[in-house]
Amino acid sequence: MDATEEPRWLDPEETQAWRALANTLIRLPAALDAQLRRDAGISHFEYQVLALLSEAPGRTLRMSALATQAEGSLPRLSQVVARLEQRGWVRRTPDPADGRYTLATLTGQGQAKVTQAAPGHVQEVRRLVLDPLTKTQSRQLREIGRRIIRAIDPDH
Repeated sequence: MDATEEPRWLDPEETQAWRALANTLIRLPAALDAQLRRDAGISHFEYQVLALLSEAPGRTLRMSALATQAEGSLPRLSQVVARLEQRGWVRRTPDPADGRYTLATLTGQGQAKVTQAAPGHVQEVRRLVLDPLTKTQSRQLREIGRRIIRAIDPDH
């Protein structure tokens, strides 16, 4: 945008939509994190890492792929995986196909932890996000999320 160009200001309806989304983006992660910390003793990001590994073939992913899927930076993921490794839930090993990469593997204890945490997490997601919406609104929310993500990252 040129410095002399006037920005496209939000109209009142757009302002309300933006504020509703911004408040959701702040409050929902905090609510999900609080439930998991209270009921399972883990953060939402830790749960996400465990869940992604539990769904991966052989319960194993390269750390770089795990960081991408978890929507986190590799340094942040490395810190979290180190904590999960200390608890015996994840094991890191060099990738035998290419030693430049590190694999993260969910252990049996890690699988037990994600299995224990999942019901409460799903119940909270349902309570906070899906139950207040109609089926049509849920489908619209999915499409809205996809469109916003494509605007952020067209290759996504």
